[in-house]
Amino acid sequence: GMLGKLYLEQYSRVYTDADYSSEFRYRNPVANGDALVIGISQSGETGDTLAGLHEAKAKFLPVLSFLNNLHSTMARESDAIIDLMAGPEIGVASTKAYTAEVMSLFLFSLYMSAIKWILPREERQRILEEVKSIPEKMEKVLKNTEKVQEVAEFLKTHNDTIFLGRTFNYPSALEGALKLKEISYIHASGYAGGEFKHGPIALVSEDVPVVVIVPKGEIHRKMISNLEEVKARKGKIISIITEGDEEVKSLSDYWLEIPETSEALSPLLTAIPMQLLAYYTALYRGCDVDQPRNLAKSVTVE
Repeated sequence: GMLGKLYLEQYSRVYTDADYSSEFRYRNPVANGDALVIGISQSGETGDTLAGLHEAKAKFLPVLSFLNNLHSTMARESDAIIDLMAGPEIGVASTKAYTAEVMSLFLFSLYMSAIKWILPREERQRILEEVKSIPEKMEKVLKNTEKVQEVAEFLKTHNDTIFLGRTFNYPSALEGALKLKEISYIHASGYAGGEFKHGPIALVSEDVPVVVIVPKGEIHRKMISNLEEVKARKGKIISIITEGDEEVKSLSDYWLEIPETSEALSPLLTAIPMQLLAYYTALYRGCDVDQPRNLAKSVTVE
């Protein structure tokens, strides 16, 4: 949802708010007939998201849902749906459905920009050509498991981890932290890089690794500042970097590389090494990767 907000505002210039479904229904949002409510759900049966849908309906707001189950309650009750087409996802921790959600929201935003004549046709075509290259880049990242396993060996003995990202990769930091704590039971928190020095930096020590998402782009230099802050406090750094970024490598204890891509599309690639890292760390800790304790694939209760 946070990435959808960024994409819609960046490409379509439509003011967008992102909210937890569980909070949306209780905060009595200010919305008029021109507002569209977008629901995102893998199962289409999540209790909190359905409650948010019903709250939107009570305010006579149209609902568009991004779903991976076209036979779900949300599919029946939404005004329009977009099929994520990720196929059945059996494991509790969402991976391919997350990727499908991000890609679908990106393409939806790009299509909105065409309808509203925001981006020139040539620019949209250039972006679409880059989108077509993403699957090949994903394959490349997925094959690079040897380095991920090395980092997982280091991470498995720790009890706390911090994830940092900015702009498009702040949501990625939250995703990386969520996956790690869901399946490896290591406490992990994601933060916006710019907020790091306003409190979370107090947690940095030799015993708390910091995963920093540092792709090439507009925020690259700012993220290097975060790396230097961690390094100065003797923190251990795991960086997610663009291939060949020697400057960041020199500041990092470990690094995982992704192919070069635009900042807006980079979350599709940065999520994968973090998901793999959570997977291998969980394996090395003897955790059940597919059925983590206390979790269910579809949370149907509020």
